[in-house]
Parts: sequence; C-alpha cells; structure tokens
Amino acid sequence: MESSDSVYGSGEVRADKVLTNSDITKLGYRTVLLQAGFNYERMQASGWLQTQLPCLEKIYKDDREGLSAAMTDNLEFINTSPHIVGFLNGLLIAMEEAHEDRTAIKGIKVALFPPIAGVGDAIFWFTLLPILAGICSSMAIEGNPVGPLLFFAVYLGLFLIRPLWARLGYNLGTKAVEMLRETSGRISKAATVLGCTVIGGLIASYVSISLVVDIPVSDTASVNLQADFLDKVFPNILSFGYVFLMYWLLKKKQVNPVVLILVTFGLAILCSFFGIL
Repeated sequence: MESSDSVYGSGEVRADKVLTNSDITKLGYRTVLLQAGFNYERMQASGWLQTQLPCLEKIYKDDREGLSAAMTDNLEFINTSPHIVGFLNGLLIAMEEAHEDRTAIKGIKVALFPPIAGVGDAIFWFTLLPILAGICSSMAIEGNPVGPLLFFAVYLGLFLIRPLWARLGYNLGTKAVEMLRETSGRISKAATVLGCTVIGGLIASYVSISLVVDIPVSDTASVNLQADFLDKVFPNILSFGYVFLMYWLLKKKQVNPVVLILVTFGLAILCSFFGIL
C-alpha cells in the first residue's frame, strides 16, 4: 500500500493497516445511517453496524469467524449523538484494524458512547440548532430568504464535517494502539467499570416506580406506602428491584427483550388504572 495513502502524520504505514483515507471518509459519511434501524431494544445498534460494516469486511477479509464476532459486538446496545458519533466509529475501527482484544473494544464503546451523547446533544440539539432555528425563523417570517438558506447551509456544513470526526477518532485510535496492547487488561476493566457506572446513572435517572397507595390509620390520617414507608427504608427500592428483575430475566432466563418491554407497558397501564402506581 502506498505511503501517500496513510492517515498517519508521520507517513509510516503499519504492517496491519488495510484502511485508506477514502475508507475513513466514507465511514464518516456513513454515520448518517446511525438511526436508520432505530428500535427500543438496542436503539441505534443496527444503524451503527451498517456504518461500520464496509470497514469490518475489509479488515477481516476471509476471516468469517472474526467478522462474525465483530458484527455481533457491533449489534449490542448503543444510543449516542448522530452528529459526532464518527469520532467513536473511527476510534473503534482503528482498534478493529489492529485486532485488539474484543473485550477492550466493547469496553471502550460502552464507556464512551454516553458522554459523546451528552456532549453532542448539548451542543447541537440544545444550543446551536435551536438558536439558529430561532434566528432563521425570524428572518423567514420577515420575508428574508437568507433565513432558510442560512439554516440549510449550517446543517449541510454539519454533514460535510462528519469525516473530520471519523479521522480524529481513527488517528487517536492508531496512536493509542501500542499503549492499549500494553495495558489492555487494565483499560478494559476501567472502561467496563466506567460503562457500568454510566448505565447505572441512567437507570437511576430514567427508571421511576412509585406507589400511590395510602393506608388509613385513623379518620384524619393515612400513611403513604411509598413516601412514609419504602423511601424511609430504602429509597427507590422498587426501581432498583425491577431493573434487576429485568436483568435476571434477560441474562438467566433468556427472555426476549421485546416481551419484557410489552409486559412493562402492560403492567404500567394496569397498575395506573387500578391506582397502584
């Protein structure tokens, strides 16, 4: 492979390097597929795999088992920011290209996709685009054609810089490969702990179960089962217990996630109807 096609600043080409500048550029543009197969079981997983797949096929070539393992890992749950997800794509593809340990690759993915989601959403969905939309809408209401054209131009610009994020992630990944090889066990453990911590924080933020049952103790007083009893003993114990019940059913009993989602919906509706939750 010609050195002019290297994505490394030093011009050196690793022996195991198979991806070119063109591959990383295409990877960046393919990030628009991230939400193409969105579902409530694994969120953006299928779109994420579609983004990575051409590079994975080139990396693993005739190694069908290696490609199968990589595809399986890339179909695991992910939910992150579509605008800057290319950074994570590039970083993990660099690790795939270097044939890093699969546990380390999965650990880095789980550890990084939540903060990337937080940063990307804060910058694009909650700051840049709402402010820009307000300005451009005001201009459009006044009959100024620059308003919609400006909004379109900025959105187009966000699309055109997608390969930049992929290159940043890829270059970081290639520079970190040697360090990852030397400390892969510790990094994998740290990434897994961080990922579990982040997921635990998300559970605490998004899962809320509260009993609304009041137990009368006299003609003028009653005890709320949630606030006056459960929260005094173990705050959020119902949310905690339900999450681990779902985990046990998924892990130990191999229950289909879709079934658990439907059961959760059904229980929520029934308990709400009867005034339990």
